[in-house]
Amino acid sequence: MTAIALQRQNFAAPPALAAAFAAWTAERLADAIEQRGVALLVVSGGTTPLRYFHALASQPIDWSRVAITLADERRVADDDARSNARLVREALLRDRAAAAQFSPLADARLNADQELAAANARVAALPSPADLVVLGMGLDGHTASWFPGAEGLADAIDAGARALVAPIRAPGAPEPRLTLTGHVILRARALALQIEGAAKAETLARALADGPVEDMPIRAVLRQAASRLTIFYADAA
Repeated sequence: MTAIALQRQNFAAPPALAAAFAAWTAERLADAIEQRGVALLVVSGGTTPLRYFHALASQPIDWSRVAITLADERRVADDDARSNARLVREALLRDRAAAAQFSPLADARLNADQELAAANARVAALPSPADLVVLGMGLDGHTASWFPGAEGLADAIDAGARALVAPIRAPGAPEPRLTLTGHVILRARALALQIEGAAKAETLARALADGPVEDMPIRAVLRQAASRLTIFYADAA
């Protein structure tokens, strides 16, 4: 396989990464607003982006023209401790970023089919393509809710998928999930991958090696969107 050339920014510690990553993100959102009047930012949940969200919220851009959605979500209530939407509302939609428009994926008031249809409709109404998709990566090589061995993975990672949001059941996960498909993630104008610590660096090295995409789904991003991907890495987790 041809070696993948990646854009990468390395930092000694997470606080420095968060500050630089937030400024970098704001530049891209401001450029998008200038070009088409609006910007779409797709973010991920988990603990890794918390400092980044705090730093991003104070960036001096026109947040009223920024739409935000999630790369994936657990099918839980908005106020659940495991809700990515709750994390975004508490950590990112504050300070200047409180003016942004947020479109969550999950809606626990609906049954599964209704919830999926509503999520697809909300994402379809957002600016397209996404101006920036911010991803994380698990030690198993998953990104968004593209988990190895997940039910629905093949449809979810397809850049030609007709659906924008797909249901996922991940092995060992306590709840079902919704995830953006390759139609949204792999077609974004720019993508960023935030990873911290030696263990994640080792996972990335394995993902860059030969092997099936299904074994480490982050490979779909590395192989199909490398020219638009920037990796933000901090040595310490």
